[in-house]
Amino acid sequence: MIAIPAVDLRDGACVQLAVGSYDQEVIRIPDVVGVEVAWQRYGFHYLHIIDLDAISGRASNAELIRTVLSRTEAEVQVGGGVKTREAIQELLNEGARRVVIGARALENPEWLAEMSGSFPGSIVVAADVRDRKVLAGGWARARPILVLDLIDELNRLPLAGLIVTASPHEDLSGGPHLSLLEDAAEAADFPVLAAGNFTGINDLRAVADRGVSASIVGMALYTGAMDPRIVAEEFAE
Repeated sequence: MIAIPAVDLRDGACVQLAVGSYDQEVIRIPDVVGVEVAWQRYGFHYLHIIDLDAISGRASNAELIRTVLSRTEAEVQVGGGVKTREAIQELLNEGARRVVIGARALENPEWLAEMSGSFPGSIVVAADVRDRKVLAGGWARARPILVLDLIDELNRLPLAGLIVTASPHEDLSGGPHLSLLEDAAEAADFPVLAAGNFTGINDLRAVADRGVSASIVGMALYTGAMDPRIVAEEFAE
């Protein structure tokens, strides 16, 4: 399994948000390029960049993302408010290896099928999950589909993967939702990536044992709850 540092962008800075919140910042680092360089120096070969401003529709960090893509040697997947063919093509042209799509992929299956056919192996679908149901519009509104049913629908598409982010309310232990991730990895014909709720390196080991291909790690790396050097060494490839 691969560990991928999360680089969430807001107002030109790298931020980490409180669990379950799109507004409350816990960490803010103005030097985004410095963050990218640091993760590479620790030994990470992959990055997960999300434009939070583009998701909200209030702004864009597109120029900053272009700068990072032009400088980094890491393999980068980028997302945040991606809703058009042109946006996908532009990110791939700028050096992104994969494009992460959330809301529109879940709300418009026909469009997702068309885009995945046009960009095979380049699109990652992102799904927030609560009570094993896929959510639309953040944590607030459930789409009436079970995540395993979604996976069954997606298996016919040439996707690069599915990011599963379990609601923090699902697992009172504060760790990843292991049974959900195990079931998802077993059902999927494409890589399953886990996101959210990592409290320590043992969580990563437990997720790896469930067949998950990659884990996207944010807060635990930024706060030092996980030693980045140890994580990079154990989960670099």
